[in-house]
Amino acid sequence: MSRGHNEGMRDAAQAEQRRAVLGTAAFAVAPVVAAGVVPWLLTRWQARTPLPGGLPARAAGAVLTAGGAAVVIESFMRFAREGLGTPAPIAPTKYLVVTGPFRYVRNPIYVALLAMILGEALVLGRPKLLAYCAVMAVPVGLFVRLYEEPALERQFGDEYRRYKRNVPGWLPRLTPWRAEGRSGIES
Repeated sequence: MSRGHNEGMRDAAQAEQRRAVLGTAAFAVAPVVAAGVVPWLLTRWQARTPLPGGLPARAAGAVLTAGGAAVVIESFMRFAREGLGTPAPIAPTKYLVVTGPFRYVRNPIYVALLAMILGEALVLGRPKLLAYCAVMAVPVGLFVRLYEEPALERQFGDEYRRYKRNVPGWLPRLTPWRAEGRSGIES
């Protein structure tokens, strides 16, 4: 192949990756609403008497909130960089992402969002956020089960079925899963 052809292919891949990053940024609005705007509307960030556990509960809440935010950001970036797409159904990835937090749990973004809301409930001592977290878990779980998983099976076939057999959907593994024989970045 000529040098020009290789550069053209690299430029096209970089342009596709930039589109994926921009799409991911645009779709980042959903987690901001779910874990930011709605909890703010419910609490106005006003702390109440803490839930049982006092300061340790608040500290745990801060860890859950910050850790959840980090996982959401990391997962979104993996969709863009490795999957060349977004988490949104209207702009899905071209490649199945099974690295980073996806090696521990199939739904790290949803798990992280629920952890953030739980963390906010503990930090603010607001039981209504616990109720919101529980209510939000129902449609999220149904969406994953009825839409996302069948769509991923159709798109990625045996690769997704193998991943699904090895990585739990909601409670993370203790050790990372390694997708043997899979091309791509492993980290």
